[in-house]
Amino acid sequence: MAYDEKLATRVRKALSGESKVEEKKMMGGLTFMVDGKMCVGVFKSELMCRIDPDVREEALKKNGCRQMELTGRPMKGFVLVDSNGLNTTKDFEYWINLSLQFNKIVKISRKK
Repeated sequence: MAYDEKLATRVRKALSGESKVEEKKMMGGLTFMVDGKMCVGVFKSELMCRIDPDVREEALKKNGCRQMELTGRPMKGFVLVDSNGLNTTKDFEYWINLSLQFNKIVKISRKK
């Protein structure tokens, strides 16, 4: 499944000041790991954001944002933002920063 390379380039640029950024192809797109934790990604033409579940309801009210679902089930703490919510630099930076804030407090998932 292809992903929007222009959006991926925007994400790379936004994360360029972060330490330990790694790109992984997963979930049908490109995921950016920050400090070993999934942070943001590009899923088709949308920005995938891992956010604090406590701010999910507020985030879903933003233009272009919807709950991420995988195999028909909502993914807690993940939203997708389409191009309508990413038009301006301010909007794009809002989603990146929201994801980075949560990345700082979320624990690394350990493999079972």
